[in-house]
Amino acid sequence: MNVTGIQPKVNAADIPLERLAGNASVTQQQKVEEAGRQFEAAMLRQILSEAQKTTFKSKYAGDNSTASSIYRDMTVTQLADSISRSGGLGLAKVLNKELTKQLPST
Repeated sequence: MNVTGIQPKVNAADIPLERLAGNASVTQQQKVEEAGRQFEAAMLRQILSEAQKTTFKSKYAGDNSTASSIYRDMTVTQLADSISRSGGLGLAKVLNKELTKQLPST
């Protein structure tokens, strides 16, 4: 029985962005889709981070400790990633459509 031809299914979302372009086990279309999704997530992180900043100081706004700051950053990151994975914003879809037009025909 020849098992050398069996390739495990690779999910583009599991590959770090800096190694995605050089990965031969992921198609060009998957690379474009993941890059678009990660770009959308980065934009969402920026938007959500700015939205969390308070415009005035309040004793009810919570502490400004390092742990609190790290927790807020982690929450923003997870929320942005969840929104981008669900396709709720739609920026990645539009970006992928435009970038796919630039892929060489196979």
